Amino acid sequence: MILCVDVGNSNIVIGGMEGDCLSFVARIRTDPTKTSDEYCIDIKSILDVNGIKPKKLEGSIIASVVPQVLNSMKTALRKLTGKDCLVVGPGLKTGLNIKIENPAQTGADLVVGSVAALREHKPPLIVVDMGTATTMIVLDETGAFIGGSISPGVKISMDALTGGTALLPGLQLDQPKRAIGKNTIECMRSGIMLGNACMLDGMIQRMEEELGQKATVVATGGIAKFVVPLCRTPMIYDGDLLLKGLAALYHDNHRD
Repeated sequence: MILCVDVGNSNIVIGGMEGDCLSFVARIRTDPTKTSDEYCIDIKSILDVNGIKPKKLEGSIIASVVPQVLNSMKTALRKLTGKDCLVVGPGLKTGLNIKIENPAQTGADLVVGSVAALREHKPPLIVVDMGTATTMIVLDETGAFIGGSISPGVKISMDALTGGTALLPGLQLDQPKRAIGKNTIECMRSGIMLGNACMLDGMIQRMEEELGQKATVVATGGIAKFVVPLCRTPMIYDGDLLLKGLAALYHDNHRD
C-alpha cells in the first residue's frame, strides 16, 4: 500500500492506494503550527482505525501547497514508515510538458491533477479543482499544460459575504431551489452556488474558444461535488483524482 498525502490550504487529504484501488480516504485540518510529532499522531490514528501497520506501508508521497506544513509532514511520514517520502516538486519525474512562462511556479496540486487526468482521459482537457481556491488548468490536444485560471473558492466567497455583512446569516452548501431567491438565505445560496456554476460554465466556454475546440472537463475537490451538478457544461466528477495522480507519480519514480 502507498500512502498518498495531499496538503491543501484548508485540509490534508490522506489516502491509501493498493494498485489502482483506494483502500481508505481521511481528512484532517491543515494547521501550520502543528509539529511533526502531532501530524505523526494524527496519521497513526488514521492508520490504526483502518487496521494498517505503518511499517507495512511500501512508501509514501506528498504534494503540498503549504510550505510551512511540508517539512513537518515529511518528518512525520519518515517517523511512521521508517522511509523517506517522495515529494512532488523539482527533481520528480512527471512526464508533464509545462508550457507557461515560469514552470517552477506550477503548484504541486496542479501537476498531480493534470497527470491523473491525462492517465484516464484523452486531451484536450480542462481540470477543475474546487478547494480553498478554484483552479482551472488547460491541457491542449498534445497533453501539454498551457495555463489556466485561479479564482476565489466557494467557501472564501461565502465567508467574505457573511463575515463582512452583519445582517446576513451563515449559509450551508445546499443546492438552490431557484435562481430568483425568495428570502435572504435563498438569495445568498443562489448567488454563491449558481454564481460559481455560471462562472465555471462561462470560463470553460471562453477557454474552449481560445483552444479552438471542445475539451473534456474533469472536476475534483471538496466543493466540486456541490457545484458540478448545477453546471450546464458536461463534467466528469472525480473526488479521488489527486490521490490517483500521487499514486501514479510514486510508481513512476519509485526505485527499489
